[in-house]
Amino acid sequence: MGISGRDTMKKQWNWKRNWPLHLMLLPAAIVLAVFQYAPLGGLVMAFQDFKPWLGIRGSPWVGWMHFRDLFTFQESVQVIWNTLIISSLKMVFHLIVPFVFALLLNEVRKLLFKRTVQTIVYLPHFLSWVILGGIFIDVLSMDGGIVNRALEAVGLQPIFFLGDGDWFRFTIVATDVWKDFGFATIIFLAALAGINPSLYEAALIDGANRWQQTLSITVPSLVPIAIVVGTLSLGSILNAGFDQIFNLYNPLVYGKGDIIDTYVYRTALLSGSFSLGTAVGLFKSVISFVLIVVAYRLAYVFAGYRIF
Repeated sequence: MGISGRDTMKKQWNWKRNWPLHLMLLPAAIVLAVFQYAPLGGLVMAFQDFKPWLGIRGSPWVGWMHFRDLFTFQESVQVIWNTLIISSLKMVFHLIVPFVFALLLNEVRKLLFKRTVQTIVYLPHFLSWVILGGIFIDVLSMDGGIVNRALEAVGLQPIFFLGDGDWFRFTIVATDVWKDFGFATIIFLAALAGINPSLYEAALIDGANRWQQTLSITVPSLVPIAIVVGTLSLGSILNAGFDQIFNLYNPLVYGKGDIIDTYVYRTALLSGSFSLGTAVGLFKSVISFVLIVVAYRLAYVFAGYRIF
């Protein structure tokens, strides 16, 4: 009883000591509740034939009809495939490019040059796709774009990067990797900083050159963090980048460039099919939640990574 009493008093004392910290979190908790959890009530529209003038209470219920339509309409099925293809390509290249770039940057011995390169490749991450979208539209334009001018200068035909479906996918993946690979490199550089220098010293004594040291020490040391990054990215495989695609796409590439988020935007907000748009968004959210849980489990199994 004495121990239990002391534990209770300790918990009460900790609460009294930490109440300013909890009070400081209260505004953030209120904002989270109002803008993240309260709107979840609108998900009932996915099971209704929602009419704005009737409201949620007055709109008739249709059950799972919109979810059946989601897998029946050719347009919505194509949108899901587009999302999976673009997201998968982004996920692969967002893992490979920072991994290789970190290895190359790790071999640079001049600190000033190394820091300069790091700063330059980090900068695009902090630019919004509203700005970059306008830049890329001009740069990749068929009418006077610098890229197509360069192609014509070497005798090649200009490419309709933002009007041809296949080239649009390539453009989306390439520009997204260009924007964020520098920032993603931070994770691998941090892992490189944690490698024990004595391993390199021992390898040098054994006669290993830089290439052999990289293959035998550096790469194996980065594999666990690469597994973590790769598995955790599975949770966002249905997020193909709304901001980027919304600012770059057009009706010519809807067939291969339209993703779930842009489809929901056009279906729900522009066309007024609120129920179908809500059903598509709910489907994406549920699948993403399941994938996040699976990804964290895989990260724990293969790399020992866990948050809780």
